Amino acid sequence: MSDLIDSIKQLAKSSLAKTIAYRRHLHAHPELSFEEFNTSAYICAALDELKIPYKTGFVKTGIVALIEGKNPAKKTVALRADMDALPITETGETEYKSKNSGVMHACGHDVHSASLLGAAGILNQLRDRFEGTVKLIFQPGEEKLPGGASLMIAEGVLNHPSPEAIFAQHVFPSLPAGKVGFRSGMYMASTDELYITIKGKGGHAAMPQDYVNPIIVGSTIITALHALFMEEKTKITPAVPTVLAFGRIEGLGATNVIPDTVHIQGTFRTMHEEWREKAHVFMKSTAETLAKEMGAVCDFEVRKGYPYLINHPDLTGRAQAAAEEFLGKENVTQLDMRMTAEDFAYFSQQLPACFYRLGTASPDGRFTKGVHTSDFDIDENALETGMGLLAWITYKELGC
Repeated sequence: MSDLIDSIKQLAKSSLAKTIAYRRHLHAHPELSFEEFNTSAYICAALDELKIPYKTGFVKTGIVALIEGKNPAKKTVALRADMDALPITETGETEYKSKNSGVMHACGHDVHSASLLGAAGILNQLRDRFEGTVKLIFQPGEEKLPGGASLMIAEGVLNHPSPEAIFAQHVFPSLPAGKVGFRSGMYMASTDELYITIKGKGGHAAMPQDYVNPIIVGSTIITALHALFMEEKTKITPAVPTVLAFGRIEGLGATNVIPDTVHIQGTFRTMHEEWREKAHVFMKSTAETLAKEMGAVCDFEVRKGYPYLINHPDLTGRAQAAAEEFLGKENVTQLDMRMTAEDFAYFSQQLPACFYRLGTASPDGRFTKGVHTSDFDIDENALETGMGLLAWITYKELGC
């Protein structure tokens, strides 16, 4: 095994310049969710150069490639990378700064796709050293509901051949390059968007007898939900983390003008599907009842998002052990549960999955800006770890 680890490490090192070039091209030419046409074409060209066969057209821009080892039908392992960028104007000044105004790879999906291309090159060179098939999934639309993962699954991405496990990695500026993090079991939350419209009756602020103030109604609903919500949750599942938060309230009146309508937006996140469904009903009924009691009408819309992400305990345990073998135990850490969301969760609900974090900060403390910020960037040495570890974990799952 040590000779293969050395071979993978050497291939990762020798491929670093090329993988950095992949990442920089993708970073300079970001595209929004479900619009990744040039990104897809670039990845296809890279796969052509690597002589790895693929199919395109999944959810228009998605790509699925196969690397067959010895006895290809024995077992299939899938590796997934997302491709889309965010509607953010990049403020950093680098030679690979975004050339597409108002669009930026601020969540590291350029890193994910470049790392997967790098890992693909390594595994393709070592395909006579493992049994089974590696399925490479380049996925569009992670950042936008309903999520490219769900759409690719609906279009059959998990068929022909069907993988027995799936892995993905995600940039993590809280860890230095060369380190990775794992968490077994529940890791990331489901996410639902809340859109509330309160219809009251506008009027002159000095004449309260003549109006129904939707701002007061909306405020009452927010306060009541926060007060009653955790009490209701405790009846069902007290130990499961839950977040209910409202980040926008808009009532276009004035100091002496009461508006007819108020719009409220928020988010609901949890890690328990039964509670999630009951919470939707509870929130809607509570809000509508309160509004009616106050003489208003409430339209409460829940836009259901991604499910919670669960890392399969056995698979994650094996992946973490492989990481410790490849990087050393001192470079592998345990992650905390997060209330952020990821559409890889759809895969995790379908088959054994492992979603781990790739450190991207420099040892000197640079590149620690969080994802979704306008000056997010990485220590590109992380790409060597990203592609090398992904290749090693895959090999360990397939065996020889």
